[in-house]
Amino acid sequence: MTALSLDTSTLDRRRGACPALSAPMQTGDGLLARIALTEALHPSQLATLCQLARRHGNGILDISARGNLQVRGLTALSAPQLDAEVRALQLPLRDGLAVEVPPLAGIDPDEIADPRALAVAIRNGAADIKGLAPKMSVVVDGGGRLRLSDLLADIRLVAKRHGGGIGWTLLLGGTEAAGGVHAVLTEAEGAPAALALLGELASKGTKARGRDLASGLPRNSVATQSVSPFGLHRLAAGRAAAGIGPAFGQIDAEQLTALCEEAVALGMTAVKPALDHSLIFFGPPDACERLIAFADRNGFVTSGNDPRSAIAACPGRPACASGEVETHALGALAARECGDLLDGSFKLHVSGCAKGCAHPQPSPLTLCGTPAGLAWIAGRAADPALAVIDPKDIATALGRISALVRTERRDGEQSAACLSRLGPDRISAHLTSGQP
Repeated sequence: MTALSLDTSTLDRRRGACPALSAPMQTGDGLLARIALTEALHPSQLATLCQLARRHGNGILDISARGNLQVRGLTALSAPQLDAEVRALQLPLRDGLAVEVPPLAGIDPDEIADPRALAVAIRNGAADIKGLAPKMSVVVDGGGRLRLSDLLADIRLVAKRHGGGIGWTLLLGGTEAAGGVHAVLTEAEGAPAALALLGELASKGTKARGRDLASGLPRNSVATQSVSPFGLHRLAAGRAAAGIGPAFGQIDAEQLTALCEEAVALGMTAVKPALDHSLIFFGPPDACERLIAFADRNGFVTSGNDPRSAIAACPGRPACASGEVETHALGALAARECGDLLDGSFKLHVSGCAKGCAHPQPSPLTLCGTPAGLAWIAGRAADPALAVIDPKDIATALGRISALVRTERRDGEQSAACLSRLGPDRISAHLTSGQP
C-alpha cells in the first residue's frame, strides 16, 4: 500500500495563511492542522482526537481564540494520515467559509434570538462564492450571555431589540464595538445581505476584507459587556455548561484525555471548543461543578478571575520558528507578578514576534519578543515600543507596572482605563526608571 504524503513545497507560509485539516501550515515544531467544527462533540470523540494528535503529531493541541482545535507537530507523512482518520470519524467538520455562532447558541437563556438558522443559510449560500480571503469570517451573534463581540469579523450580524421586535444589525470589519454599521435587517434579510457583501468582496480579490467596505460607515455605538466563558453557566431545563481551558490555549493530549474521561464518567453529553481558548462541557449542574473542580485541581483555567484568562499568548519559542521568546513561561510569570493588574478589563498580549497572531487587536499592554529584548508596546505587536527590556529584568518590569497601576488606580477604575489615563509616556518612563 502506498503511504500518503504531503507535498511540502505547496504549503502556504504567509502571515495571512489559514491552516486547515487538509492544508496544514508549517510552524517551528512541524506542521499544524486545524480541526474546525460546526457542532459539539461527545467528550469521548474529543478524547479520540487526542489519541490521533499523539499518534500523528507531537501530542500538543491548541484551542484557538476562535474555538478551533489545532494539532501540532505533524510531518509530511503523518498530516495526510491525520486528515484521513479524522474524516473517517464522521465529525461535524467545517469546510469553507468560517461562519461562527456563540457556543451557547440556541440554549442561552439570555439570548435575544437563535442565530443558528441564519448562520447555516449564510454558510450554505457561501459555498458557491469563490475567491474570498483565506481568513474571511462571518459572525452571527444572538446577543446572549456568551457573545463573540471581541472576535474580529469581516461581516457580523447581531440580534438587537428594536421597539417591540427583533432586528439584526449588520456590521463590517473589526470587533462589534469597532465595526461599521451597514444596516439593520430582519432575519429574512440577513442571509441575502451577507451573501451579497461576500460576493462583492470576492470580486475585489483574495486580499479584500470587510474593513475595505466599512469606509464612511458610522461606528457601532452600543456598548457590549463581555462575559468570561470560564466557570459554571446555568441553562434552561436543569442543564448547565462548564467553561474550562488550558493555560494559554495549549495542552498535552494526555491531560486533555484525562479531562474528557472524567467528563464521560460524570455523564457529560457534549463538549465544544469555544472562544477565548475554552472548552464548554454540557451536562447537569452537579456534574459541571464536579468537572470544574477536577479541572481546577489539574491546572486548568476554570474562572474568569484567573489571571491567565486575561493573557493572550501565542505558542512562542520553540513551537514557532518566528518566536523570539518563550511566551508561555512569560505569561505564567506575568500571571504571578501582575494578578491584580489582570482584572479582565483588557488582554495582556504576549507575542513571540511582531506578527501578533494571538491578539490582532490593540492592547493597552503588549509584550513582544525581539532580537534586542522584550518590547513593551501600547497597541499591536508591530507598533513602536515604549521600551525594550533585557530578559533578565522582565520580572522587575512586570512588578513595576503592576505597582504603578495599583498606586494610581482611582476608586472603581479598571486597569484598562487606568493604563489609558496614565498614557504611553508615563508608562515608558516608569519602565525605564522605576520611578512614578
